[in-house]
Amino acid sequence: MLYFDGTLGSGGHAQAILRASSPAGRLIGVDWDEEALKVARIRLKEFGRRVIFVRDNFKNVGRFLKSLNVSSLDGALLDLGVSSEQLEQADRGFSFLSEARLDMRMDRRKKRSAFHLVNRLNASELERLIRQYGEEKWAKKIVKAIILRRTGGHPITTTTELAGIVNAAIPRTYRPKRIHPATRCFQALRIAVNDELGNLETFLREIVRFLTPGAKILIISFHSLEDRIVKRAFKSWAEGCECPPHLPKCVCGREKMLKILTRSPIIPSPEEVRENLRSRSAKLRVAERRLS
Repeated sequence: MLYFDGTLGSGGHAQAILRASSPAGRLIGVDWDEEALKVARIRLKEFGRRVIFVRDNFKNVGRFLKSLNVSSLDGALLDLGVSSEQLEQADRGFSFLSEARLDMRMDRRKKRSAFHLVNRLNASELERLIRQYGEEKWAKKIVKAIILRRTGGHPITTTTELAGIVNAAIPRTYRPKRIHPATRCFQALRIAVNDELGNLETFLREIVRFLTPGAKILIISFHSLEDRIVKRAFKSWAEGCECPPHLPKCVCGREKMLKILTRSPIIPSPEEVRENLRSRSAKLRVAERRLS
């Protein structure tokens, strides 16, 4: 049995999969974060050659599986979002809780960081980004405050500086009570820096063709934009034919390749949320490769 973990992180899910599939199950663990791979290699050392480590973006699944001479998988997993380790590393610039240079790159080989977006995009581009990816209704006021700070050649360089600008831009009575006022803005920048939604869409187009009949695909998302993409992709693969309804018969030839196992996403229990507050927005969707 061969499994795929496209968001390896520190290796927690991979460790559970390898233990459950012992002694012969193998796993391809993928992450584009070099620091995460270093941690995972140590954690998964006990499994030896049962693990194949790949530093790449999971969207390139077709390319690197081909390079590994892999044509089929017995299961696939994505756990989207930022890991606790990344949030707690101040120098990565993901969190507004610690002062650090604006960065947010999952893969530090990438040139464009959050600093570039905040300081170089024009007002309309920045507003669209924050409104679309952060679903932030105060995007216009936030961008106005950012542009005002940028005027005169004073770039916004740190996480805490940006968080302060966002906080001040949102009227006090309208600031969210359960999350920091800068949460949606930081989410939007992170998504844009790493092209997270584009990566997910590309992956979902590719991965299904590698799943063996009966194989499961599990995706954990953490905000509505991701969840919508997963829901739509699963539905499309489950329905198959994409022909316009007025045609008398199918001409596209698209097969029904998935069976959806979670009509509604699975969410964490109150006990899980109490143990791990960051799990509160998690949604798990599961589908199975059809037998025929």
